[in-house]
Amino acid sequence: MDNNGSKITLLTEELVFPPISQATKDGLLAVGGDLSPERILLAYKLGIFPWFNDDSFILWWSPDPRTVLFPEKIRISKSMRKLLSQNRFRLSFNTAFKEVVRACASIKRKGQEGSWITTGIEKAYYKLHETGYAKSYEVWENEALVGGLYGVDLGNVFCGESMFSIKSNASKFALIKLAQELEDKQYSFIDCQQHSAHLESLGAEEISRAEFIRVLENKTP
Repeated sequence: MDNNGSKITLLTEELVFPPISQATKDGLLAVGGDLSPERILLAYKLGIFPWFNDDSFILWWSPDPRTVLFPEKIRISKSMRKLLSQNRFRLSFNTAFKEVVRACASIKRKGQEGSWITTGIEKAYYKLHETGYAKSYEVWENEALVGGLYGVDLGNVFCGESMFSIKSNASKFALIKLAQELEDKQYSFIDCQQHSAHLESLGAEEISRAEFIRVLENKTP
């Protein structure tokens, strides 16, 4: 139990999660369990995701509010519009999933020590990729992988996990292309999980967890 009186559940081998209303003020809901594709997929469908720094201490979260990006609201700057009209970058889909995950795990990020993409998380998402749910978008400059992103596709909601850039604007290129594709497919939104100034600059916004869950329940398979 946390200082606010919320009950943090210790998961067992049983494939269940507690009601998300039990999450702490920061969104922590449960500890333990495993990283099987079945459990991770169930978590996403319930509005829950794993996020931790140690494979021996798995944490499950469902924050309120939740940061999402509505595909039709993606912000494209003048410089990015110019880049999109050029042939500098090439986009591919699901051709280098492992490479994208590894790059997301290894790239250095300002203000962060290490990465939450642990060895266990990598292996878990490789398995989820094999099931067809975890997908990647890759950005190439000539024959070099210079950016990309990956996440979990629930059918009408795309749960973004991480993105990376080796060359300036490569991850923005991937996100804009993803948003445009999802808008054409009439997806409800991209789940960005938690707020960041970078995501906000691209059009991401916060909605209540209740609204987030309402969309999941009504829109996902």
